[in-house]
Amino acid sequence: MSALQFLREKAGVLVAGVIGLSLFLFVVSDFFGKGRGQRLKQKKYYEIGQISGEYISYQDYELRLQNLLEIYKLSGRSNIDEATTETIREQTWQQMVREKILDSQYKNLGIGVSNEEVDELVLGNKPHQIVQQLFTDQKTGAFNKSFLVNFLKQTEVDATAKKYWLFFENEIVNDRMNSKYNNLVSKGLFVTSKQAEFDKQLTANTVDFSYILKNYASISDSSIKVSASDIQAYYATHKESFKRTALRDIEFVSFDVVPSDDDIKQAESWIDKTKEEFSTAPDPVQFINLSADSRYVGFFTPVTGVPENLRAFAQKEDMNTVFGPYIENGSYKIARLLSVSDRPDSVHVRHILLSIGQKRTLEAAKLEADSLIKLIKSGTKFETLALTNSDDQGSAQLGGDLGWFPEGRMVVPFNNACFSGKKGDLVAAETSFGVHIIEILGQSKNSRKYNIGIIDRKINPGSITNQKYYSEASQFAGTNTTYDKFLKAVSAQGLNKRVANDIAPQQKTLPGLDNPRTLIMALFQAEKGKIILDNNQQAVFEIGDKYVVAYCTKAQEEGIATEKDVENDIKFALVKDKKADLISAEFIKNSGSGKTIDDISRSMGLTVQEATKVTFRSYTLPGVGTEPALIAAASAAKQGVLSGPVKGINGVYMLAANNVTTSQSEDIKLLQSRLKSNFQMRGTYEAYEALRKGARISDKRYKFY
Repeated sequence: MSALQFLREKAGVLVAGVIGLSLFLFVVSDFFGKGRGQRLKQKKYYEIGQISGEYISYQDYELRLQNLLEIYKLSGRSNIDEATTETIREQTWQQMVREKILDSQYKNLGIGVSNEEVDELVLGNKPHQIVQQLFTDQKTGAFNKSFLVNFLKQTEVDATAKKYWLFFENEIVNDRMNSKYNNLVSKGLFVTSKQAEFDKQLTANTVDFSYILKNYASISDSSIKVSASDIQAYYATHKESFKRTALRDIEFVSFDVVPSDDDIKQAESWIDKTKEEFSTAPDPVQFINLSADSRYVGFFTPVTGVPENLRAFAQKEDMNTVFGPYIENGSYKIARLLSVSDRPDSVHVRHILLSIGQKRTLEAAKLEADSLIKLIKSGTKFETLALTNSDDQGSAQLGGDLGWFPEGRMVVPFNNACFSGKKGDLVAAETSFGVHIIEILGQSKNSRKYNIGIIDRKINPGSITNQKYYSEASQFAGTNTTYDKFLKAVSAQGLNKRVANDIAPQQKTLPGLDNPRTLIMALFQAEKGKIILDNNQQAVFEIGDKYVVAYCTKAQEEGIATEKDVENDIKFALVKDKKADLISAEFIKNSGSGKTIDDISRSMGLTVQEATKVTFRSYTLPGVGTEPALIAAASAAKQGVLSGPVKGINGVYMLAANNVTTSQSEDIKLLQSRLKSNFQMRGTYEAYEALRKGARISDKRYKFY
């Protein structure tokens, strides 16, 4: 086995877990054609984001993405599904963000990794964890330096191996620089004795207190006046709190493409013709796989599992007649009974799996299976061989035992080996997973079962039908070019209009549509009140079996909202503040000298409530929920002293501490050390998050993915 093959086997999981990626930077020169205006326009179009004010192009990002996808494929993942691709896209973006943010920090701080350090991290006595994970012997569980040395020699003559290794080497370097940076940040954090004393005071008291609440709702909103200058002043002071993400609202109609009578007749004609051929086909299984829309399943089914319309046909056990045609789930179908047998309802088996792949061919697996079967027959325990040889690690720990299962649970070759044999049989079966050595430990009672072959033909709309519905959708879009016309046409034609609000740029779903990502991408290029167009300036979107025409009805851009957009929110906040001032004044008026909380509650018609065992670290209070201002005031209150008024979330409070218990004092040195450790652990993460926030990252990948 070559070193590259070995590394592929070891690195598959590691590549998926590695967040970093360092590849050659792709520099886009004067790519976008002639003319400054045209170049700027195209530059804006291909902008996929900004990090610290630096432009990130689609081409740059896509090149990085494709390189990382290639690394995944080199690790043995030839088929990468959409979910994995989405994960890799996010990995690529986050790595670009980290590079743009941290590279300048490394440069300013003089952080680097020398060639000697890299050699030590790869070939030293304590190699980096990536190296250890890649070159650990699977059989012994120990790091094997000879594997590493052989692989490094191979990179000198194998370009693929070299590219694969450079990926991991760059990850090692990045991790090393990140560790140095984190150490600098954490070691720069310190807690003074005064800070420790302050923290001690915050958490020292546990308070039981009584309180009264006058809710903001007790004052009518209409009685509060908010001026335009109030709104302007509030907006100027609180601008940063009105940051928002990009959102869109959409309204659309769909034209469902359904088969015409001619399409149905064509499918019916095809199934009638095929029925005659199916009845005389010498190899019905092959005929099904060559003719039907769905492949032959191959399982035997008890009569209770046979579709109700086929039960009487199956029980006749006539294997020369073809049943049908009949329509089911939008398809024409015909059925032929292929075989009938008395088979167990369920079986109990154990197995040894010899998987096929880079380290074992099918022929090698067959030879190994023959050897193991001979060992079992000669007296070697099955469970021992399963534990040491089976590639199904889940069942291997149980001696290969798969328990009891009914027919149809496993893949067909494995299923048939289990249900066609008898108790005590030891057989081999080939599946897509590899070669299985199967021992049948038990079988339930037999029942009559039927193997039915079915040929189906989906009733799909033809090209003429598709063109008809496309023309309808196109005419609708061309006629109703404004939002008002769109609404009138929907009403006049009785169309089913769909509405979706607050759609995020990365969203992948819309009500009633399958995979509408292209429509959502176009939505974020559209203007409010305008019909949505695709990249070819076409208003009709083909989504699944529908043609869709849509309008953008709200366009909220990313950034700080305008004063007009948040005017109602500001009014709500100002009304609340003014109510708080009125209620506070009322509390002060009723809390003269010598007044208790009970006196105030009676004079204002309020109810005294109790709270116990409250500290500065408490999050909520029974009966009122989250009220941080009240909790803070209570934790600092003096026993027997009336405190307040306190402006809270729900209303304004007055309180009186009934009992204050001071906890046993913690040694200042120990507290100082504990706080320091806590700060240092948080420091590295929070330092990076602070840098992220300062970088003002703009992510516009939704334009292309």
